[in-house]
Amino acid sequence: MDKERKLEEEILASFERGEWQPSPKGNSEIARFAAMASASLAKDKRVNIRISSRDLDDIQAKAAEEAIPYQTLMSSVLHKYVTGRLVEPQTSQPRRSTRTPQKRNAG
Repeated sequence: MDKERKLEEEILASFERGEWQPSPKGNSEIARFAAMASASLAKDKRVNIRISSRDLDDIQAKAAEEAIPYQTLMSSVLHKYVTGRLVEPQTSQPRRSTRTPQKRNAG
């Protein structure tokens, strides 16, 4: 956290010294990015799901840690999943199969 704070202070000091200049593309680029953000964040559909109360409690606790509504957190996780940006942490243990074992024919 100290590195982040130091970087923030350096950026602020640089800004206060007048070292930052507006983009030559100006408002047109800002408007373009704003339109892209609005389009990608539009929430025009409602979905109802069943979820265990334990999972919901955990999601609400995690959202409280992040200081965001839990529905926003759930939407963000789903968005990251469908866009391929949600990755599972690497584990040293092999994953177990969820398939049920099948009997072999002795034949």
